[in-house]
Amino acid sequence: MQRRILLGAGIIVAIILLFKFCDFKKEDDSTVDYNTNLIQQQIVNVGKLVVTEGHFAEVITYKDENKYLMDMVSFEKKAIVIVNADVTVAYDLHQMKYEIDEKNKTITIISIPKEEIKISPDIKYYDVEQSQMNPFTGDDYNKINKMVRTNLAKKIEKSSLKTNAKNRLISELSKMLILTNSMGWTLKYEGEIIEKEADFDQKLKG
Repeated sequence: MQRRILLGAGIIVAIILLFKFCDFKKEDDSTVDYNTNLIQQQIVNVGKLVVTEGHFAEVITYKDENKYLMDMVSFEKKAIVIVNADVTVAYDLHQMKYEIDEKNKTITIISIPKEEIKISPDIKYYDVEQSQMNPFTGDDYNKINKMVRTNLAKKIEKSSLKTNAKNRLISELSKMLILTNSMGWTLKYEGEIIEKEADFDQKLKG
């Protein structure tokens, strides 16, 4: 009789422990699902258009000359060109590609979109001089527009605009790093673990 009681008690204890284990397992799985959903939501929040704006101005003197009769006669045209340009450097993080490994609690950034530079020049012409033998034509305006964009591209490279844009990009990506670290996950990029913001800085500017 005593054996039956002990056996019954043992079975009851085993059943209770089994239910406890199942509850614990279910809670652990729920935590992983919750973490994954939270991280995915954070990536959605980061996935936006990061835009840095700048303004550039320049003055160009455009000249062109047509010569006739063995260069004895010439007709010149010229103009002062004043340019004010708004420039944006953007990173569309909606295009960022990544993988989530729930088992190993790892997020791997596969690719970060390249910068998109948009130049919007406002070109005005002053002191325009021309003649019927050498008037301003569409070709002249195309040359000037090309010249303006080439000069602006050089100015952008020498300015801090692209650096500022990359700093803003790193700041946005660091939000992912803060979240993953706080939840015990690992963030990887280009095969290496990202542990601090400086790691992003080294990867993206190196």
